[in-house]
Amino acid sequence: MPAITVPDLTLLDRVPVLEPATAAPRPVKSVTTAPTGFEGEGFPVRRAFAGVELADLDPFVHMDQMGEVEYAPGEPKGTSWHPHRGFETVTYIIDGTFEHQDSNGGGGVITNGDTQWMTAGGGILHIERPPEALVASGGLFHGVQLWVNLPRAQKLVAPRYQDLRAGNVALLTSPDAGALVRVIAGELAGHAGPGTTYTPMTMVHATVAPGASLTLPWRAEFNALGYVLAGRGSVGTELIPVQSGQLAVFGEGGSITVAAADNQESRHPSGLDILLLGGRPIREPVAWMGPFVMNTKSEVLQAFEDYQSGRLGVIPASPPGPHSTPGGVVTS
Repeated sequence: MPAITVPDLTLLDRVPVLEPATAAPRPVKSVTTAPTGFEGEGFPVRRAFAGVELADLDPFVHMDQMGEVEYAPGEPKGTSWHPHRGFETVTYIIDGTFEHQDSNGGGGVITNGDTQWMTAGGGILHIERPPEALVASGGLFHGVQLWVNLPRAQKLVAPRYQDLRAGNVALLTSPDAGALVRVIAGELAGHAGPGTTYTPMTMVHATVAPGASLTLPWRAEFNALGYVLAGRGSVGTELIPVQSGQLAVFGEGGSITVAAADNQESRHPSGLDILLLGGRPIREPVAWMGPFVMNTKSEVLQAFEDYQSGRLGVIPASPPGPHSTPGGVVTS
């Protein structure tokens, strides 16, 4: 799992030692296991948030772990052209390479440790796929796509991209240098990640060495989620066991604690890899239809009508894939 690594963690700034009296540990509310499925043209995913109430996820609405999969030559797959409106997609590539393109003429390539942050806002058409070289050769692919909701006042902002390169993320370590902490967006212990967000939030990828633990300060007004990308360990001061593909939801408090088990699987010897997410809840109604995340069902139906009428954009000439069709309606 390359993402971005550091040869000597002792050279990094340290997360401060926290006192329970001033940064109360957040208890673990639940641990759920992500079911597996397929997305786009058939690449395997784990539905990280399945079975969790939207109120606990707010301001996040959806997350897929893409892979980890070792493709044979000719096997790598992506998505077909599809629309988005009303939220932001965050695609974080840990291993492998992905290309993206949109109906506004934007696009690019992201690879190990890079993040492509797309604000769909008022609407855009988009496609993601592996490059031809990866399709031909096969190879390891592993990433995450997170959907971040937008508040009502910003649902229809102009679309924008942020290409966040691995070398620009803020890097920290634990007091004993037993964990590498990558701050992708938001602020942690006085260090800010490169991602600019409409909704105040923090996104961190931590690698905790076998037998080590990590306690991070966490803003009291944010929710707190921890998704295990690889490895085995525990969450919370209660030491609740977790492993690959499991999501922990934390309760209220001022800090979160994760730890890596002493013994790890041979394919993940580096320890526990965990994605830590938190944001200020929006607390607005959510109406969700396939790739549209709005406040009401009528707004979703309007988005679908706009998509069918071509008002969300036009696929460029010689598109690399066919249109996709949005799915069913979810409201809360």
